[in-house]
Amino acid sequence: MKPKYKRVLLKLSGESLAGVSKHGIDFETVTSYCEPIKKLVEDGVQVGIVVGGGNFWRGRSSGKMDRTRADHMGMLATAINALGVADALESIGVDVRVQTAISMRQVAEPYIRNRAIRHLEKGRVVIFGCGTGNPFFSTDTAAALRAAEIEAEIILKATLVDGVYDKDPNLYKDAVRYDCLSFQEVLEKDLKVMDSTAAAICRENSIDLMVFSILDPSNIYESVCDTNIGTLVTNRK
Repeated sequence: MKPKYKRVLLKLSGESLAGVSKHGIDFETVTSYCEPIKKLVEDGVQVGIVVGGGNFWRGRSSGKMDRTRADHMGMLATAINALGVADALESIGVDVRVQTAISMRQVAEPYIRNRAIRHLEKGRVVIFGCGTGNPFFSTDTAAALRAAEIEAEIILKATLVDGVYDKDPNLYKDAVRYDCLSFQEVLEKDLKVMDSTAAAICRENSIDLMVFSILDPSNIYESVCDTNIGTLVTNRK
């Protein structure tokens, strides 16, 4: 198999980084994700990564806390994850840069689009932390925004299920998996693929989305080569 995309944006949830412990960062798990990323880079694919922060903090579950402050705390959680993934990638010989939407120059570069693209063109993995830098926006929206800005051809959304279903496969045995969808169908059917803002950005910028299971880390590589391992969301006919 050969990669069919030149530049991709991988979205990793915070929960996926926690492994079986369900909290914090499990470096054995993270390293298992880094091996197929390294293979993509070696095959000439330019890789950007957006990480979530749910393994440390979920702003939506913060009760009576001010929403803006809770979201800022979530952004800091994604910065921790970005540094953790960067460390795991560097440990296996991958050149990587971390850029954050909130300035923290002592530990990461500020997000600058042109600099990010230069890093990608030089074969470096770029990890984007702190979401969009603004409250009220999810890391899915951050992934769609960064993908549009760096002109990625596809977003690879690694999840705990093997695609998009018409209803929750964990609750309904008769749930049916889609092989291919349009973003219009995602919005009209209110499928919980990503939030509506993220889906709209992908639709308007003709960015494909592949939803697949991260339970087999090799799917990260295969998702760039084969559209049959999960659900492809696209505007292309």
